[in-house]
Amino acid sequence: MTHYNIALNFEDGVTRVIECEDDEKVTDAAFRQKINLPMDCRDGVCGTCKCFAEKGEYELEFYMDESMSDEEAEQGYVLTCQMIPESDCVLRVPASSAVCKTAPEAVQAEVLGVDRLSETSFSLRVKPAKPIGFLPGQYVNVTVPGTQKHRSYSFSSAPGADIATFLVRNIPGGVMSSYLGEGAKTGDSVTLTGPMGAFYLRPMERAQLWLAGGTGLAPFLSMLEQVAEQGTDQPITLFYAATNAADLVELDRVNALAGKIGNVTVITVLAAEEDAHERKGFVTDHVTADDLHGGDCDVYLCGPPPMVDAVRSHFGKLGVEPANFYFEKFNPTEAEGVAA
Repeated sequence: MTHYNIALNFEDGVTRVIECEDDEKVTDAAFRQKINLPMDCRDGVCGTCKCFAEKGEYELEFYMDESMSDEEAEQGYVLTCQMIPESDCVLRVPASSAVCKTAPEAVQAEVLGVDRLSETSFSLRVKPAKPIGFLPGQYVNVTVPGTQKHRSYSFSSAPGADIATFLVRNIPGGVMSSYLGEGAKTGDSVTLTGPMGAFYLRPMERAQLWLAGGTGLAPFLSMLEQVAEQGTDQPITLFYAATNAADLVELDRVNALAGKIGNVTVITVLAAEEDAHERKGFVTDHVTADDLHGGDCDVYLCGPPPMVDAVRSHFGKLGVEPANFYFEKFNPTEAEGVAA
């Protein structure tokens, strides 16, 4: 039987992915899976269930002008009680997950291995008890075995993959870093809670400029995995910035995915003076107005807060604002790489 995956993005950052059967309306599928999307009438009359479709093909059976205008429908608004998906879809729900009586899902996972990629980073590989539906760029909370703590990391693996991977910055004395560097064993159990976050890849309708700082590469690996699978006609420029040459981890994987996609330009930047490299300094020393395509581009950035602030200021100095600017700040001193 045909079914489609519908990602429901709630306003508190929680995402739940539900299965919608062929010819099934989204509200019916949500209720069947115990998620109470806002609704009063079920008839396309009240407008209470109005959401915004960020991605996907669908049919709207009926709606009255009082509930949604034709202009709103053209913009991408939908009434979920009248929406019948014809592909996988992403919906922005103007309500919290708590209001809809749902929450981030907790999934048990088995540790398969830890790879020390450099002195400053690890790769963690786990096998969830079931595949986790998420949007490329999102993160989960990962429990630290032997403690009551968790840390937040973006997936670096493809959505729905049997094996989930994460890039983890090695913070001396950090609770997750200490576990990965000293105590991690194959077969350990961790809990993944999520997915969460508003930083995820939207439909690619224009040129893309992706900016990764250090382990902020993780969400872009997930994005590249999806684009490699689905393809795109849009050019992608990925700036990957790190401190030292050894910190440019997973570069072979990046280049392999870029080669598979075909229209990806990968540019690396190093900050350390002692390392010889074609491009030294920071991303803002190398991103030009041409990279912004006159503003007709989407920018995605994942890195520490100073990088986000510097890039925003740099765009102002260039006098070019992108059509969309999505970013994820992480502060490793507080959470060992939140969302990265």
